Amino acid sequence: MTAKPPAAPRPFRFTREQYYRLGELGFFADTRVERIRGEIIEMSPINWPHVVGCRKTALALERVFAGAAWVSRNEQPLALAESDPQPDVMVVAGRFEDYTDHPTTALLVVEVADATLSRDTTEKAELYAEAGIPDYWVLDVEHSQLLVFRDPQPLPAGLGATAYRTRQTLASTDRVSPLAAPGASILVSELLP
Repeated sequence: MTAKPPAAPRPFRFTREQYYRLGELGFFADTRVERIRGEIIEMSPINWPHVVGCRKTALALERVFAGAAWVSRNEQPLALAESDPQPDVMVVAGRFEDYTDHPTTALLVVEVADATLSRDTTEKAELYAEAGIPDYWVLDVEHSQLLVFRDPQPLPAGLGATAYRTRQTLASTDRVSPLAAPGASILVSELLP
């Protein structure tokens, strides 16, 4: 009799309810985590350039969206299908008082990348594209540039993935306009630490 080969290890996928319950029970005390595709991922420590980039980006977007949308800048969760990412900054339609739970979409999501550039431009970009987030920015602190991802579209049949069709790299001297506020113009250097 031939022994059955052992099954390959696979990660345990947590539901949103399980994830929040573990948090309530203190499992993540003093640890920054987010749920991505059902897995609980430890987030990297926040250094000062990251703090400054988040704050400057939030302030610039608050000026642009004043009275039209709210800007979350405290890494509040975005409740997606199988994930609860915590974007560094996000712009959400309406007023925060109108929400009874975490938002499920955003007009614009910004990740500030000082140690997470690879993950933010691949895994996170795919995640936000799948969620239909129309405008996704990655503030690349190390290279003093802004990566702008737009036009989320499914990839060719059979791949089972979605990606942004356009990616633009803007230098610190360039200007950017959010899709949800096309009349606004933000100098990239205003976002950088």
